[in-house]
Amino acid sequence: MKCLNGIPSQGNTRLAMEMQNEAYSYTVDEALLSLGFGKFQAFVLAYAGFGWLSEAMEMMLLSFIGPSIRTEWGISDGQESLISSVVFAGMLIGACTWGFISDNYGRRIGFLCTATTTSLAGFMSAVAPNYACLITLRFLVGVGLGGCHVLSSWFLEFIPAPNRGAWMIVFTLFWPVGSVFQAAVAWVVMPVLGWRWLVALSSLPSFLPLLFFNATPESPRYLCKRGKLEEAMLILTRIASLNQASLPPGLLCLKSPEEEYVASSSVHMTEMSPLIMTKERNGLQVFHYLLSPALLRSTVLLWLVFMGNAFGYYGIVLLTSELSSTNGRCKLNPTIPIDLQDESSLYRNVFITSSAELPGLLLSAFSVDKIGRKASMYLLLFTCCAFLAPLIWPQKEVITICLLFGARACVNASLNIVYIYAQEIYPTSMRSTGLGVATAMGRIGGMVCPLVAVSLVENCHQTEAILLFELIFFVTGVATILFPLETKRCHLMT
Repeated sequence: MKCLNGIPSQGNTRLAMEMQNEAYSYTVDEALLSLGFGKFQAFVLAYAGFGWLSEAMEMMLLSFIGPSIRTEWGISDGQESLISSVVFAGMLIGACTWGFISDNYGRRIGFLCTATTTSLAGFMSAVAPNYACLITLRFLVGVGLGGCHVLSSWFLEFIPAPNRGAWMIVFTLFWPVGSVFQAAVAWVVMPVLGWRWLVALSSLPSFLPLLFFNATPESPRYLCKRGKLEEAMLILTRIASLNQASLPPGLLCLKSPEEEYVASSSVHMTEMSPLIMTKERNGLQVFHYLLSPALLRSTVLLWLVFMGNAFGYYGIVLLTSELSSTNGRCKLNPTIPIDLQDESSLYRNVFITSSAELPGLLLSAFSVDKIGRKASMYLLLFTCCAFLAPLIWPQKEVITICLLFGARACVNASLNIVYIYAQEIYPTSMRSTGLGVATAMGRIGGMVCPLVAVSLVENCHQTEAILLFELIFFVTGVATILFPLETKRCHLMT
C-alpha cells in the first residue's frame, strides 16, 4: 500500500510523527467523502457540463441541416443521409481513441483534444465550399464528439460515493438543455439565415471550454493510479480549501488493485491484475482485459445496452423529423393535419420532443440512487416500449408527438443511467477506455438506425419500423436485467 502524508508537513518531525503509524490512512474515495460536494465540484460540474451542452448541440444539428443542404447543392437522398452517417463513423473512431488517450495521458489531455477538434471542424463546416469538404469536416466533428465521455469520467472522479448517481444525473442535465437550445436556435435561424449560420453559431459553445482549460485540475484518482500521490495531494488540498472542509487525518494511500477490485465487485483478480498494475498499455491489451473472464459478461452486455439505447434514441429523434417531413412522410392516415408537412411544423415538433429530455432527467434522478441502476434501466426501457406500441398504427399528429415525447423521455433517462453504470464497473486505469469502447458500440447503433429504421418510414413501412424499435428496446431491457453487478452507493474501483 503506497501512501503519502495527507497533511502538508512543516518539518521532518511532523513527517516522522505521521509515518509512525500508517494505520491512519485514507484513500481518494474517503478524502472526497470527507470534503463533500462544494464550490470546487460546482466549478468542475459547470465546466464539464458546458462541454456536454456544446456536444449535444452538435448532435442535434443533424436533425436540421440535411434538407437545406440537399436543396442548395442538389444532392441525392443517400448523400444527405451520409452527412449524418459520417458523424457517427467519426464518433466510433473518436470514442476508442480519446478514451485510450485519457487513460494513458490524463483526463485533461483527453478533453482538450476533443474540444479543439470539435470546435475547429464545426466552425469550418459552416464555410465548406462543396459537399466533399463538408463530409470531411463533419467526420472530424464526429471524431471530436466521440470523446464526450471523457468529460463525464473526469467529473465522476471528483464526486463522493453516496450521492454520485444524483450528481451525475445533474451533469447530464446539460445534454437536454443543449438539445432544446439547439432546436430553439434552429427554429429562429434556419428560416432567416440558412444552414451555414446555424452551423457556425452551433460551433461557438465548443470554443468556451478552451478558454478556461488552464483552470481545470487533473483527476486525483487518475494521478494516484499513475503513482503521482504528491500531485493528487495538492489537488485534494485545493478542494479542501475551496470547500472549507478538512481532509481526514493521516496518509493519502492507494490501495492495492486486489483490495479495490475485490471490495467493489467480489471477483477474482487473476485476469485483471496484470492490466491494472501496468501503467503503459496498448489497445490490444485493453480489449483483451475488457473481454477477460472477470469482465466478459459485463462488457458484452454493456455493449448491447449501449447499441440498443443509441439505436432507439437517435431513431426517435430522426423519426420525429421523418414524420414531420414532406418527402419522408406517407399519407397513411387522412386524419393527420396536412400542416404536419410544413417546415415550421418540423421545428415545432422537434422542439417539443427535445423538451422530453428534461422530464427524462427527472426520472433518472429520482430512480438512480433509490431504485438502483439496473432496475431503473429495465423499467424505463419497458415503459418506452409501451409508449411506442400505439404508433404501430398511424395516429393523429397530437397523439404521435405525445407518444414520441414519452418514449424519448424514457430512453434518455435510460441513457443517462447506463453512462453512469458503465463508469462504475471499470477500474480507473481503464475506465475511460472501457466507456469509450462502449460508446463506440453505441455509435454503431446510431449509424445503423438511419439506414434501417428511418428508411422503413420513408418507404411507407411505419408499422415495421415501430415493431423494430419495440424489439430493440425489449432486448435491451432484458440485457440490463442480466448485468451481474448493482453499483448503487459503491465506491469506484481504483
